[in-house]
Amino acid sequence: MARSSFADLMNDSKVMLRGLQKNADSVATRGINAEFVTNMQNIMSDAEQLNGEQEALKASLKAKTAELDDRVAKLKGMKSEAVKVVKLAVKQEKWVEFGIKAKR
Repeated sequence: MARSSFADLMNDSKVMLRGLQKNADSVATRGINAEFVTNMQNIMSDAEQLNGEQEALKASLKAKTAELDDRVAKLKGMKSEAVKVVKLAVKQEKWVEFGIKAKR
């Protein structure tokens, strides 16, 4: 069974609700009453609100990820520069104090 998108589900559910409301007498004989329709409408409304909140969180996450990536790149560059300076300024026997495990 193919997965439908959120938008497809919402659209299909709106169409279903209109049909249920228009044919309330027919579907009531099989158990779909006004309470069912109201509950479905409420769930759809909640889903739309949650989807909006989720999209806002995704945007925020994307921005934070870019910020983190920038800081990580800067930190790597600074660490690399520090390693080079330590290797030039300090005797090899003391490199371990700086966390440098390389031999050269």
